[in-house]
Amino acid sequence: MNKAFPPSELIINDDGSVFHLHLLPEQLANRVILVGDPNRVNTVASHFSKKEHEISNREFHSITGIYEGKRITVLSTGIGCDNIDIVMNELDALANIDFATRTEKPTHCPLTIVRIGTCGGLQSFTPIGSFIASVKSIGFDGLLNYYAGRNEVCDLQMENAFCQHMNWSSLKGAPYVAISDPALIDQIAGNEMVRGYTIACGGFYGPQGRQIRLQIQDPLQNEKVEAFKYNGLRICNFEMESSALAGLSSLLGHRAMTCCMVIANRYTTEMNTNYKTSIDTLIQLVLNRI
Repeated sequence: MNKAFPPSELIINDDGSVFHLHLLPEQLANRVILVGDPNRVNTVASHFSKKEHEISNREFHSITGIYEGKRITVLSTGIGCDNIDIVMNELDALANIDFATRTEKPTHCPLTIVRIGTCGGLQSFTPIGSFIASVKSIGFDGLLNYYAGRNEVCDLQMENAFCQHMNWSSLKGAPYVAISDPALIDQIAGNEMVRGYTIACGGFYGPQGRQIRLQIQDPLQNEKVEAFKYNGLRICNFEMESSALAGLSSLLGHRAMTCCMVIANRYTTEMNTNYKTSIDTLIQLVLNRI
């Protein structure tokens, strides 16, 4: 008999929904689009021909509906890998745990998950407005290090090469290199996206090399990041969620990737604050290909 997950570990609300997302298992589609901003959920869902469910709790806003015959759930995660930890574990529970018995379902249900985000470009060839597909993500957040099996789903050679290149301080915790689903990258990225590595940071300011009143531990961090090259690809962008998404999806048996639109270029020091209308081009591209 399967082990039953106790109420303290798998928290189910009184209405039968999962704790944070407030979704019922039947309200989740097998295709999932993740966005950071709760308001961007409405932008994605504006393309649906039919909306089945709309649920909001804290930063988690979801709509499940139909786009050109495909059932899709769009869900906001808020900012950071800590929120991705919540989202991925609860999405997997909705898909693969019987809430009535609190046991794992006999047949695994894989989800296809694409995160549409915004990011800071790090190279001259990633100007404002360009789209980047994260082939691998270097996690500065440390999240995946809390899970057994992380070595089996990470690129350990690239981790070592990156740490040596950066002269990485152990005070920051071990970075990890999570791998996006290669077939999903090909399916979604096509010829419209730059393919490269992404750094998922544990913060927006210091971890991304920004200095306002506080100085950072390594003033040369961004120069080193921009110069790193491995197997012919460079680190193209900073964002804050892709490593946890790729890593947890690999451990849980789901297909996932992140694609972002560049709204700031750290190399040229340019910024576009009026990006919310132009990101719809990326949204429609993903909707057509997911």
